[in-house]
Amino acid sequence: MPANNGNAGGTRLVIVESPAKAKTIAGYLGRGYIVESSIGHIRDLPERADDIPEKYKEEAWARLGVNVDHEFEPLYVVNSDKKSQVSKLKQLLKEADELYLATDEDREGEAIAWHLREVLKPKIPVHRMVFHEITPHAIRDAVSNPRDLNLRLVDAQETRRILDRLYGYEVSPVLWKKVKPRLSAGRVQSVATRLVVERERERLAFTAANYWDLQALFDTGRAGDDPRTFSATLTGVDGRRVAQGRDFASTGKLKGADVLHLDEAAATALAGRLEGVDYAVRSVERKPYTRKPYAPFRTTTLQQEASRKLGFSAKYTMQVAQRLYENGYITYMRTDSITLSETAVAAARSQAIKLYGSAYVPDKPRVYTSKVKNAQEAHEAIRPSGEEFRTPGETGLSGDMFRLYELIWQRTVASQMKDAVGESVSVKVGGTSSAGENVEFSATGRTITFHGFLKAYVEGADDPSTDRDDSEKRLPTLAEGDRLTAAELNALGHSTKPPARYTEASLVKELEDREIGRPSTYASIIGTILDRGYVFKKGTALVPSFLAFAVVNLLEQHFGNLVDYDFTAEMEKVLDDIANNRAERVPELRRFYFGGEDGDEGLKEMVTDLGEIDAKEISSFPIKGTDIVIRVGRYGPYLDRDGARVNIPEDMAPDELTAEKAEELFSRPSGDRELGVDPATGRKIVAKDGRYGPYVTEILPEEPAPEEGKKRTKKADVPKPRTSSLFKSMDLDTITLEQALKLLQLPRVVGEIDGEEVTAQNGKFGPYIKKGTDSRSLPSEEDLLTITIEQAKELFAQPKARGRGRAAAAPPLRELGEDPNSKKPVVVKEGRFGPYVTDGETNASLRKGDTVEDITLERAAELLAERRERAPAPKRTTRAKTATKKPAAKS
Repeated sequence: MPANNGNAGGTRLVIVESPAKAKTIAGYLGRGYIVESSIGHIRDLPERADDIPEKYKEEAWARLGVNVDHEFEPLYVVNSDKKSQVSKLKQLLKEADELYLATDEDREGEAIAWHLREVLKPKIPVHRMVFHEITPHAIRDAVSNPRDLNLRLVDAQETRRILDRLYGYEVSPVLWKKVKPRLSAGRVQSVATRLVVERERERLAFTAANYWDLQALFDTGRAGDDPRTFSATLTGVDGRRVAQGRDFASTGKLKGADVLHLDEAAATALAGRLEGVDYAVRSVERKPYTRKPYAPFRTTTLQQEASRKLGFSAKYTMQVAQRLYENGYITYMRTDSITLSETAVAAARSQAIKLYGSAYVPDKPRVYTSKVKNAQEAHEAIRPSGEEFRTPGETGLSGDMFRLYELIWQRTVASQMKDAVGESVSVKVGGTSSAGENVEFSATGRTITFHGFLKAYVEGADDPSTDRDDSEKRLPTLAEGDRLTAAELNALGHSTKPPARYTEASLVKELEDREIGRPSTYASIIGTILDRGYVFKKGTALVPSFLAFAVVNLLEQHFGNLVDYDFTAEMEKVLDDIANNRAERVPELRRFYFGGEDGDEGLKEMVTDLGEIDAKEISSFPIKGTDIVIRVGRYGPYLDRDGARVNIPEDMAPDELTAEKAEELFSRPSGDRELGVDPATGRKIVAKDGRYGPYVTEILPEEPAPEEGKKRTKKADVPKPRTSSLFKSMDLDTITLEQALKLLQLPRVVGEIDGEEVTAQNGKFGPYIKKGTDSRSLPSEEDLLTITIEQAKELFAQPKARGRGRAAAAPPLRELGEDPNSKKPVVVKEGRFGPYVTDGETNASLRKGDTVEDITLERAAELLAERRERAPAPKRTTRAKTATKKPAAKS
């Protein structure tokens, strides 16, 4: 029901996107307002052929939903699931005297407002109502100061939508034909996939280098020192710098010849020659340390920090932030801005003084300027809403909404606090070995004398080995010439590491740094490449599938521009130019689709001639040093060696498939074992390894060719082979013909009870016997083959066990710790459909790439959070579709 606050002095209809937002705003408006939601977009380009109006179905461009031959005019249709809502809005409009379009103030929100105006066709005054936060003051101010629709923003959003439609609808079919059916390509999603694939290529090409150094624990010998000892690392021998990890290339070779590369033997021998020698401090360098506060959150930094600190995916972060915004707790969460309003600055400073004292707040407010190029509309940073900030405890929030609000609140308050200050110290210690070698050790320390903003907030890091900004390392008070002894001296070995895989946080940062796509879309982009199977997670790392390698290979070789990082970033600048009235929509779309006057190839020409694309070559990747080739087929990736094939495990990361691993996969039994012949039918019995596990089946004789003039037997009438899964206690390598024949008897007729047939069969809940509609569980699968009718009678005579009481609960496979949201213990369990994590209230299956052995509490919390967020989809009634054609003019 719409929120109606009376009609004194006329009725004003306010339309927002979501019911939650409508409910909150309605509570702030006085009499005379009706607040209703559009429930998101009300119309879009047609998604299916059935959505296309009959009069356009014969048009060559109809499948695109864009008339590429006539000014790239889009064909808009009202979404089938929004027609009833549109009717409702039209009815409410009849009773209104003014219409306020109060959708979000970004390009997408502006486009939604424009579509509402075009579809509703109001004959009353129309106002564009905008606000950055949902508070009584902000809403009243927005009503009092409306503006007109910004058609430049609408143009920019429409251009984005058309670009994405042309890209997806023209390129995706190429992937269907040349790689695998039902794949998708996207203007930004394909580039994001390429980034993840390129990182994996770097890891595949990486060669580790081993190097050694010495670690010393020096002692000042002064009893009053605190601390008295400190550790230092060997950095030089006879004036040559000792090689560290940064000195090696990805090939494992040294980048230069001017460094000393120590191996184990050399390092161990040098340590021996340094036994008992005297050491002295050669230099002490002290520098003031200053760390300025972090800027308030924008969309991408919030996603990154929520990933690091809370274990949230980018998508889930935005879902929680959306709820906080719609319920009036934070400002708008899709923003490139890091600026705060004067009111917000005053609120942050006031709260910092109240919590930490005036000594922690600078005399003048801090001002932050965005470093993001082409930042979109002038929003504020993401901050707590209102003229005075509520502490997390004052909000009444709980669970993930509380945790995310607390993160935003801490960051905002900290942004207006003083710098952290202290001192950093660098010490060099020297000595001479028994062989006369001049050695030098180095140590660094840091002390913080005033924590400033670090009292309120410390930023996380993608690399867990990185020191936090509030970490301290104290050294003794040292002066040049001080004598030291080595309490310990050890040779330590190290190996260089390949570049780390992207996490959601680091991929978001990479996309933003390259200016690819819009920050507001990153969450959905990452969600898409995960859902499409291009990427899967191992812990928090994003791992590309072999399918992603094939797709990126094709796009790079035949659609290079479309996945070029600079080209994709340039398209974002074009959209900004359209929004800022520096470019026009149609010429830019024409250049993209048909090509430019300078000879640049357009999308249409790229997808016209596909004959030169060799599908097999695109999806083939030789393993270096072997005659084995990785191939991506329609049913998944596999290894090929002269026609011999073996499937690649679904959760295997590309950089794990080494030559040794490939040989190991080939050395395993193929899974197709001929067990013998069924004496009753004469048919061959084989054991196979299938998608859903090992099974046995029979080989049917080939169907004879139909006689001339007669049709082939219908597929539904062709006999199907008997098939049965192996019991859990059975093994593919050892199963016998006798066991297989028994399995193929299932479901087995046990006998009759009171004239009704009793069968023994295996189901998704385990083994059981069935009589009519009645059933009883069996203790084990083996009982299926041995249970007698007498035993069945005894089982049916017993009361039927209900629900979870059928069997004792199995103990958990692992205990992970306390869920940060529910505060309940999280464990890993084995379920009917595989392992899952649970806190006793919510269950979430492990995904591709997750393993029982490696899953962390943070990853489990993320899976549980996503599962809680997913509500059952409401049932919808399918109704006839009607189309609304967008007029050419937007006035």
